[in-house]
Amino acid sequence: MTGPPVVRRDLTLRPDPGRVVVRLFVPGEDAAVARTRAQALIDRICRLDAEETGRLLRDARRRFGDRHRDLDRTFHHHYDLVRHRASRSRDLDPATRLLVGAYFSHEYAVESAALCNPSMVVHPDQGGLAAGQLRVAISLRQIGEGHLSSIGFADAVLGPGDQLTVDARPGPLTVGRRVPLRHRRDLLAAGLAEIDCDDEVSATVLDALPARYDEALLDRVIADLPADLLSRGTAPATVAHLRRAGSASYAVEFPADSRLPQRVLWPATPDERNGMEDARFVRFVDESGPVYRATYTAYDGQRIATRALSSTDLRRFEITPMRGPGVRNKGVALFPRTVGGRHLALCRADGETIGLTSLGGDNQWQRPVALHAPRRGWELIQVGNCGSPVETDAGWLVLTHGVGPMRRYAIGALLLDLHRPERVVAELPGALLAPDETERDGYVPNVVYSCGALVHAGLLWLPYGASDARVGFATVPVAALVAAMVEPALPPG
Repeated sequence: MTGPPVVRRDLTLRPDPGRVVVRLFVPGEDAAVARTRAQALIDRICRLDAEETGRLLRDARRRFGDRHRDLDRTFHHHYDLVRHRASRSRDLDPATRLLVGAYFSHEYAVESAALCNPSMVVHPDQGGLAAGQLRVAISLRQIGEGHLSSIGFADAVLGPGDQLTVDARPGPLTVGRRVPLRHRRDLLAAGLAEIDCDDEVSATVLDALPARYDEALLDRVIADLPADLLSRGTAPATVAHLRRAGSASYAVEFPADSRLPQRVLWPATPDERNGMEDARFVRFVDESGPVYRATYTAYDGQRIATRALSSTDLRRFEITPMRGPGVRNKGVALFPRTVGGRHLALCRADGETIGLTSLGGDNQWQRPVALHAPRRGWELIQVGNCGSPVETDAGWLVLTHGVGPMRRYAIGALLLDLHRPERVVAELPGALLAPDETERDGYVPNVVYSCGALVHAGLLWLPYGASDARVGFATVPVAALVAAMVEPALPPG
């Protein structure tokens, strides 16, 4: 049996080392034996005369000012972070403070190593388009020095027909700013339940909090705990759990005049400090209207955790943890709507099988139902999803990935029942897309991988990472893809 006609588009997104952000730099912290040299550096800066200080500051602005938004504000922020190292910080004039900030800053190229693992959703702005066109937002995994991943974006227009145009991605980039977030008590309770943190201290705090609360209120509630509770042996650990579980949620907002490709979701918590990986975006629609949701993997250098993103406009993002046995591994992908009143997600909780999990009333994602296990030669090592299910008349179209000999990744497909997604209706017997000779070399060789596709004008538009080095695009007629599927040969497991 021949497979469906997949067409690779003659367009590739490649890593651009000129896409940079400004980060805090503290001399000595990256040494084998870390010791800060901050105070000595600040002392040397303070000994400069006014003329030399002004010349160095003007030179920094001239070299870097057009590459970043509001560079002086960043310099001032970085000065504030290290000013406790200055022996006479109150005596420093504004120019010296900015120069200190400049010396404690460095550029980081967010995609200098790789650009990969895209997902594609309908863009919030559909203005100015011709008939048959659709504007889409593409999320990207950006990898820079030290294998640090962040989430970036691109704009593109599909159609008319099979045309594809990706907009330029000019800087300057911005990582946005943290903004206040009203935390959810039910998510805090779910996080505590997941680690079996159930004692008098946690119960008292949860009982005192409203459904939505801010960090200041949590601090006050903890401070007002009765002494006889705080004196219990388990109290310090419980308080630490309460603070850690609460800090996993935060919000980021980008300037109103920034374009989507200029926005970078950058690691902001200890759980993310080594990267935000493989965001799977979906446009979720219910009776309250559309909202953009995504899942991604937070990595701290040793452990992974699943996080959820939510945004109405792709400018303000709320980040919250996901809890429960269904989300204890990579590769969680949300359905674009509820099914039978249930919030559903694809997952790979056991590390090698595609499963279906639902959100329980306790905000925990439940133990998954197995959908598809490794059994064909091209996927024997493990299988997983390549993004959220796509709704079609024939059923939920699920793009899969499978890993075969020599750790070669290829993309396949399943079809789930529209009303009972626990039931696999059909599967593609072979791979839909596998790395060809032009795609096998890169940062991680022999890989094609996607985090989400969509349907427009009868075509499945599939963005994919090629060997974790660049992003390609392919299309396939949905009808032809469904026609090439067969009944599943074996039950999963």
